[in-house]
Amino acid sequence: MKVVVTGASGSIGTAFLRAAARRPGWEVVGLARRIPDARPPYDGAQWIDCDLDSDTAPDVVPKVFAGADAVVHLAWAIHPGADEPPRNRTNIEGSQEILAAVAEAGVPQLVCASSVAAYTPAPRWTRVDEDWPRTGVPGSAYSRDKARLERLVELFARQHPDVRVAVFRPCAVAQYDSGAQLARWTLSPLLPAALIGNRLLPVPLWSGLRAQVVHADDVADAICRMLDQRAEGAFNLAAEPILGVNDLAELFGGFRVPVPRRLVTTLALPTWRLGLQPMHPGWLTLADKAPLVDTTRARAHLGWEPRHDAKEALAELVAGMRDGSGTGSGPLAPRGAESWLERLAGIRLGRPSRQTQA
Repeated sequence: MKVVVTGASGSIGTAFLRAAARRPGWEVVGLARRIPDARPPYDGAQWIDCDLDSDTAPDVVPKVFAGADAVVHLAWAIHPGADEPPRNRTNIEGSQEILAAVAEAGVPQLVCASSVAAYTPAPRWTRVDEDWPRTGVPGSAYSRDKARLERLVELFARQHPDVRVAVFRPCAVAQYDSGAQLARWTLSPLLPAALIGNRLLPVPLWSGLRAQVVHADDVADAICRMLDQRAEGAFNLAAEPILGVNDLAELFGGFRVPVPRRLVTTLALPTWRLGLQPMHPGWLTLADKAPLVDTTRARAHLGWEPRHDAKEALAELVAGMRDGSGTGSGPLAPRGAESWLERLAGIRLGRPSRQTQA
């Protein structure tokens, strides 16, 4: 089976390459803006240097897709830097080009990464299935873009009934190798890395916060099952148990400091604008409002069963954040050797380090 993967050097893509290496007869072609180092798991794939933001992508991508048995579309600008291409160019326009290329090349199977963020908010402790409305979470650009992607894929599936289309909707995806990446996305340079996960670290969280987490390797296993079974339709992906606010505080640090959500989001905006920390308050809104999901369909139809529980997956990620872990790919680059003082000196005061989520 020849599988072409967009965004193959990212977190889920890296896990998929590990899983695909255990599938005899699979040929994987990875598309990436930056070709990763030729070491496991990246050395098992053929790589095409292709920036979906470039003007040449519409000509290059259909040629790469020609002869493929399946395309796995993972490419997504989750939390792009202020100096990177606009989020919409990569996520929406890039996805439109991928869908057009699948049709032009006559690829018979498409597996597309969405997110639980695409769902409309639900009652806080209600688990929603794949039929729940997908209008996104107001105030979150990531959620809004994922909901828009779902509409694009639905239209594509109706217009191309000969293509078997599957969409997977994972919750928060964790693994040790993405630790440095997540730290860059979420933590202020003011926080010394050694304090992450430290029992003396106070963690300010609001009441009612809850989260689902799934390990990247378990997401990769689900993708492989979709490909093997030529599955169609949507699949929620999450591990057990649901993590409450005290679980999250314990895993990220030592003790929880109760704070009102409105205070946290209010403080997040000016500190983001000043460049003191990278998280736009839209991410906090998403964390609070994204619904919990039911995974019965993935378990029943794919035979999918996560090997990692949610606490284990998140603990692994937190360890990676503390250690600055990464791989030989650009998105998952490990933390550099700069000191804490050097990181402080790198703050561009008055300039956000990451794009807005408004």
